[in-house]
Amino acid sequence: MTLTASYERCRRLHARHGRSYYLATRLLPAWKRRHVHALYGFARHADEITDSFTMTGDRAAALDALAAEVSAGLAGRPVGDPVLPAFLHTVRSFGIEHGDVAAFLRSMRADLSVTRYRTYDDLLGYMEGSAAAIGTMMLPVLEPLPGAAALAREPARQLGLAFQLTNFLRDVAEDLARGRVYLPADDLAAFGVGLSDLGRPYTGGRLRELLAFEAERAREHYRAAEGGVDLLVPSSRPCVRAATELYGGILDEIERSGFAVLERRARVPRRRRLATFARHLLAATARSRAERHAAVELS
Repeated sequence: MTLTASYERCRRLHARHGRSYYLATRLLPAWKRRHVHALYGFARHADEITDSFTMTGDRAAALDALAAEVSAGLAGRPVGDPVLPAFLHTVRSFGIEHGDVAAFLRSMRADLSVTRYRTYDDLLGYMEGSAAAIGTMMLPVLEPLPGAAALAREPARQLGLAFQLTNFLRDVAEDLARGRVYLPADDLAAFGVGLSDLGRPYTGGRLRELLAFEAERAREHYRAAEGGVDLLVPSSRPCVRAATELYGGILDEIERSGFAVLERRARVPRRRRLATFARHLLAATARSRAERHAAVELS
C-alpha cells in the first residue's frame, strides 16, 4: 500500500461515512484535506470493527491487531493495514499526541463490552476518547494561531463532544440495535424512561422530554466550543464553522421533529447542506489565497 493509495482509501471512507464533515473539509486548503481524511478514515476504520452489522469475525482480536499495528507504526516499524500509512504519516507530520491515539483506541475497546453508562460523567469518560480526542487530534492539522495551541485545545475537545452527543441523540434506535444505550441510566430513570421505550416504533412523551434535556447538554458543548474557531489560522475557520453549522443542523432537525428520533433518522436537507457550503466557500477561497501569497512573499 503506497502512501498515496492509503490517503485515497481514507478519503473514500470519509466521503462514504461522513457526509457533513466531508463537505466541510472541502473548504480547507487542498494540502490540509488529506490529513483530515486520514484522521477520519482511521477513526472510521476502527469504529467499523466495533460497530459494523456485517462483521462476523472476532471483533476484539481485530481491534487488538489494529492497536498492535498502530503501536508498531508509531515506533517506526512497518505496518500492513491499508489505512495506517496515511494515518501514521499525518500523526508524525503534525506531532499529534500519542496519548490521544491511545485514548481513542481505549474507547473503541469499551464499545466491545460496555453497553450502558450510569451517569453523564461516566458517558463523558467514554467520550473523552471517542470524541474529545478526535477534536484534539484534528487541532494541529487545522493550525492554531502562533501561541494559541494550548488555548485552542479545550474548544476542540468541546466541539468533539458536541458532535458525538448530537450523533447519540440521532442514533438512539441504531445504537439499541447494536445492544448499546448512550443515554445515561440515571437520566432514563429520572424521566421514567425504560429500555422498552427505546425499542418502540414511536417516540413517547417521556422519552421526548429526556431527549430535549440531553439536547440542551449538546448545546452547552457547542457554546463551550464557540471561541475556538478564532484561535485557528483564517484558512481553517470556514471549514470548522461549516462543520459546526451542519452538525448543529442535525440537532435543529431533531428538535424540529419534536424529538421523534425513533420514527426517522434526522438529516440536514441537501439544499441546506449545499447552501452552508456555498456561504463559506468565498471566505475559504479568499483566505487560502491570502495565505499562499504570504508564503510567497516570505520565501
